[in-house]
Amino acid sequence: MSSSSGTAIINLDIEGPVISRHLYGHFAEHLGRCVYGGFWVGEDSPIPNEGGIRLDVVAALRALNIPNLRWPGGCFADEYHWKDGVGPREGRPRMVNTHWGDVEENNHFGTHEFLALCELLGAEPYINGNVGSGTVQEMSEWVEYLTRDGDSPMVRLRKANGREDPWRVRFWGLGNEAWGCGGNMRAEHYADLARQYSTYCRDHGDNALYRIAAGASDDDYAWTETLMRQISCFGCEATPKNFFQGLSVHYYTLTGPWDAKGSATDFDEESYYRTMAAAARMDRIIQGHSTVMDAYDPKRRVGLIVDEWGTWFDVEPGTNPGFLFQQNTLRDALVASVHLDIFHRHAERLAMANLAQTVNVLQAVLLTDGDQLVRTPTYHVFEMNKGHQDATSLEVHLRGTGIQRTVGEAELTTLSVSASVKDGAALISLTNLDAERPAEVTLDLRGGTLADPTGRILTADRLQAHNTAAQTPVTVRPFDGLRADDRGLALTLPPHSFVTVTGRLA
Repeated sequence: MSSSSGTAIINLDIEGPVISRHLYGHFAEHLGRCVYGGFWVGEDSPIPNEGGIRLDVVAALRALNIPNLRWPGGCFADEYHWKDGVGPREGRPRMVNTHWGDVEENNHFGTHEFLALCELLGAEPYINGNVGSGTVQEMSEWVEYLTRDGDSPMVRLRKANGREDPWRVRFWGLGNEAWGCGGNMRAEHYADLARQYSTYCRDHGDNALYRIAAGASDDDYAWTETLMRQISCFGCEATPKNFFQGLSVHYYTLTGPWDAKGSATDFDEESYYRTMAAAARMDRIIQGHSTVMDAYDPKRRVGLIVDEWGTWFDVEPGTNPGFLFQQNTLRDALVASVHLDIFHRHAERLAMANLAQTVNVLQAVLLTDGDQLVRTPTYHVFEMNKGHQDATSLEVHLRGTGIQRTVGEAELTTLSVSASVKDGAALISLTNLDAERPAEVTLDLRGGTLADPTGRILTADRLQAHNTAAQTPVTVRPFDGLRADDRGLALTLPPHSFVTVTGRLA
């Protein structure tokens, strides 16, 4: 079988922008079994837990150095009233989750439980407030309840509920998907609300808020421009007004139309390539929004936040269609590796990204089944790539033959590479998206060399391979295919594989 060939030119001594650790964030919505049965099992559960939070999930996520966790939604955020989720659990009112499965929830997992989870994870909380059905006062009081010290009505309520000291909570979302489930608003109407809500979400003490406006879906650049006009002027050098510090965008990788997305596990090669072409489109989506933002904020003070991304397929047969449970194959892992490469390339503008979602929903990194915990293929990509967190990016120039494939009207590059340096070492991530052919790759390392390089690989015999409690065919193995080359290193990437190379700078 023929192979493709590519050269990745990397200047080890020319450093780019820092890759924020927050690009490796996660998302936990009250949706299906993400919170209840995923993170939360209750204090009376036989599953080992601390205060009701299951400890195997915590341990697995800590191994990823999870930097932040977004909660409580998603669409759920705009029907969630936080005061129903504080105080003694037995006294909390029940609610109906109208967005996801029309199920009743007992509100046992609320604000205190979420902040306890973040403390166990060592992750920063990212709280999404209710703009769709809530009030300015409600969100303002939530900020006060969590972050204010001294004496005030909300501080007294927090202390009465068992928490003496305030938490540090920087990240606040000003609603979610205001163009859709967050209120079906026009951009102009939401822009006014974002200004209003941000005014009353105040900094208490030294807790400086990072307010994130609910941005666009996919390539709706007009929505982004409408919001940017609220804080700056076109083409000017003025410092943006401080209404919000971040602006979100949501983009999911879909293989088919919305009403027939296709199976997560039963797919052919054509479907695989359509998925990869859709995933690669993230680069153009980010570039488009960044270009609009540059016109109003050329010094890039406002961060672009991709706080929902991932694959979205049809739910597994026999499961509640409102729970969005799908299996996770090697295909999902390669979608993740390509996305993370794209995020690294846009590190100057991109401030945060959140995979949807963490446990049991959409492109989850973990699946739970009773007391069993499964690390999905996507989990392993995050683990292999965690060295990029807060590292300095290195620009990669890629050239090659046979690494372009036409998929519909799109041109898919089947070789993806990103690199960074931190603490005197380099990490290079490489993905071969070709389903059948290996890729011969040369790492043309300039301005330095890598001493004692080592590699790791994630692949499987089949694109459809996925992990279960009974079998785990998609796991990380040592990669012994590194070869010295006059230009640096050479390696052969197997078909549909993800490889990382690390080494000390010399």
